[in-house]
Amino acid sequence: MNFTRWSARLPGTQRRAARDDRSPVPAARAEYAQADTGSGPPDSGPDGPGTRPAAPALEDLSARDILGQLPALVALVHGPDHRIAYVNDAYTAAFGPRPCGAPAAEAMPELTELSLLPLMDQVLRSGTPRTVKSRKAGSGNSYTVTCTPVRRDEDKGHESGVLVYAADVTDHAEAAERLRTSESRHRETAVTLQRSLLPQELEQPDDLRIAATYQPGGTDAAVGGDWYDVITLGAGRTALVIGDVMGRGVRAAAVMGQLRTAVRAYARLDLPPHEVLQLLDGLAAEIDASQIATCAYAVHDPNEGLLVYSSAGHLPILVRDEDGMVHRAEGPTGPPLGTGGWIHTSGTIALPPGSTAVLYTDGLVERRSEDIDEGVAALERALSGAKGAPQVVCDRLMRALNITAEHDDDVAVLVVQHPARTGATAELFHNASLDLLGGIEAAPRARAFATGVLTSWRFPTELCDLGVLAAGELVANSLQHGTPPMRLGLRRTDRRLIIEVTDGDDHLPRRRRAEPGDEAGRGISIVASIATSWGSRRTPGGGKAVWCEFSLPQ
Repeated sequence: MNFTRWSARLPGTQRRAARDDRSPVPAARAEYAQADTGSGPPDSGPDGPGTRPAAPALEDLSARDILGQLPALVALVHGPDHRIAYVNDAYTAAFGPRPCGAPAAEAMPELTELSLLPLMDQVLRSGTPRTVKSRKAGSGNSYTVTCTPVRRDEDKGHESGVLVYAADVTDHAEAAERLRTSESRHRETAVTLQRSLLPQELEQPDDLRIAATYQPGGTDAAVGGDWYDVITLGAGRTALVIGDVMGRGVRAAAVMGQLRTAVRAYARLDLPPHEVLQLLDGLAAEIDASQIATCAYAVHDPNEGLLVYSSAGHLPILVRDEDGMVHRAEGPTGPPLGTGGWIHTSGTIALPPGSTAVLYTDGLVERRSEDIDEGVAALERALSGAKGAPQVVCDRLMRALNITAEHDDDVAVLVVQHPARTGATAELFHNASLDLLGGIEAAPRARAFATGVLTSWRFPTELCDLGVLAAGELVANSLQHGTPPMRLGLRRTDRRLIIEVTDGDDHLPRRRRAEPGDEAGRGISIVASIATSWGSRRTPGGGKAVWCEFSLPQ
């Protein structure tokens, strides 16, 4: 905006002819020089031509008058016991009059409240000024105080002293406290939301022992979107999930909660890990296109002793053997969730009895001063020597990688152990299987096999009868609707009996209501009625598995 042109329109102003009346630069400088030296035009002084009021010289000013008019609090003390020499009016108004000559420790209790006496001793000894910020006095006001040394005047016999200069910063301190309180409240809200969205109690499968730890970032770091989960899939299989939503605060925690809920829903479909991540990838883009997340989803099958996993931009799973050797999951890793356009794949890593798997987020291994691969290598070294129960391993890994309450990022760790059972405990875990060739003799043979196995496992008669009935119905269903090869599997744990039938057809059965005149269609309904739970899934080879479970009496 042209202020010269615009100001000409205001009352009492006159537009200047910028080009015609422009003065030469030397003349303008001379005019400013005259103004600085007092040799201005004749009418520059208020008392008449050629006069101008002179500024007072510094030696004409009284230090007492200057200090007395300051709004800040000023006190002057002398000697090693800080005897009071002077306090200004502002100091007197704040703390009351102070007697001259009295020691500060006795007559100035406010200095003790502000913890200034040791500081004044140090200033007097060192001759160096010191400042402390936002100290609160007993009155509730906050002060920023500067203590400046005053040198002795040997000619007059004066002792050295300290000039105390205190500025009232109560308003600033209260505003800062309100800001800290607000930030703390927001942080508590985010942490509470984050923790409420995590599993309140981890599911404990029959064949695994699992523990997890979540550590929010320090007070200077906003809460992130780290999460973990354990989902029992049935037939002894377990899904393990670890993920991290990029971003901070309540929004990241809310997105994390939606993704965790979606993972549990997709897991119930009993899909392969890469298909679960494929579905989750599309959902993440729909939830918030600006948010991306990493995730690792793994499924443990006790019959195979493997972890089948898929990773969307997440750090590799680590597995420690019983002898202390650590293996890193080297399978393919896709891009993070929410990026779209990628076909995820699954990989496998062995998890035999006696081994321990660790799933974690980047807060555990990432440091600003080093490459993340160095952090993963440090975690491998820590895991190789970490023994004990899963929760003990969690704690040892956190300590080994220096994760404290002031860590600058969220950390989530999930430790999974496949215990090696011996002695009486091993007697509670058994497997038995039978290959079925088909034909009319397959169903009677399956029932006879189930009867012998369940009897040898010393189950109660009622449970044996229910197990034989369920095995017969599942085999009959497979014979009618499936294709070879067929296999009957029986498995017992310390808590349940699992019956599973696999075949080469990938059409999954569904429970339906049979009409009174129907001669078939009741097998799955019978199994669902007598068993604790049942389900089906497609197998990697192109077939399917149909299973049911019975809870064992305690």
